[in-house]
Amino acid sequence: MCASPTTLGIIAGGGDVPGDVANAATSRGIGVHILAFEGFTEPDLLARYPHDFIQFDRVGDILSALKRGGCDSVCMVGKVARPDFSKLRPDLAGISLLPKVIAAARKGDDALLQVLVAYFQKKGFRVVGAHEIKDDVLVGSGVLGSVTPDDAARRDIARAVEVVETLGALDIGQGAVVRDGLVLAVEAAEGTDRMLERCVDLVKGTGGVLVKLTKPGQDHRVDMPTIGSETVRRARAAGLAGIAVEADAAMVVDRAATVAAADAAGLFIVGIDRKGE
Repeated sequence: MCASPTTLGIIAGGGDVPGDVANAATSRGIGVHILAFEGFTEPDLLARYPHDFIQFDRVGDILSALKRGGCDSVCMVGKVARPDFSKLRPDLAGISLLPKVIAAARKGDDALLQVLVAYFQKKGFRVVGAHEIKDDVLVGSGVLGSVTPDDAARRDIARAVEVVETLGALDIGQGAVVRDGLVLAVEAAEGTDRMLERCVDLVKGTGGVLVKLTKPGQDHRVDMPTIGSETVRRARAAGLAGIAVEADAAMVVDRAATVAAADAAGLFIVGIDRKGE
């Protein structure tokens, strides 16, 4: 990556990744200022770092918080619910950006995130990905734990890759579940966890795979596919044989705990290329 940020503004959604990024930045001597969403950002993170609460539509307040924190760079990471556009009450800065945001949101999440990336860059902030700060967060190529996918799983992976490629081209989602060649579920606005919940009651039995890929042309600095021990737990509850993600383009939360959970559950985790290999 380029020269490290001096102070990183982390727009922190839910989950553990924002905290992991903050800790990694601190260990590298990078200052951290958290921009938090009420009800999403982990309280433990807020207890450890200087922070401001922000709202999606108060763009001027977001810029003020970044400047107040002395930030020269921005990292957007963690889970945040899509806003209800009918309830937005933007400030003056938000009003100027809102038409672009609404138009992009109709195309999909990736288009929406690109509007935000372009806006921050225009305002002089460098946008960095979580993997640029915490370089061990990426899933590499090959099997992570002690369980290896068999031939049936490899066939399901290849089928799921075809499905997710189609979803991604339409900016719909990043994941799909396939068992014995049958598409059990595809990811849309509900996210991976909810998709896996639906799989529990769809078809009885075991086997099958969860596959997650980036969307074609997606900016890897934002919204990279992510898995963790919770993904493993839900995949096990759905009776799946394992999880495949795009190598060097997907993140794993707490690698050691996630791999240990997969091994204990008898599930594989594997990094694949976009051909499913």
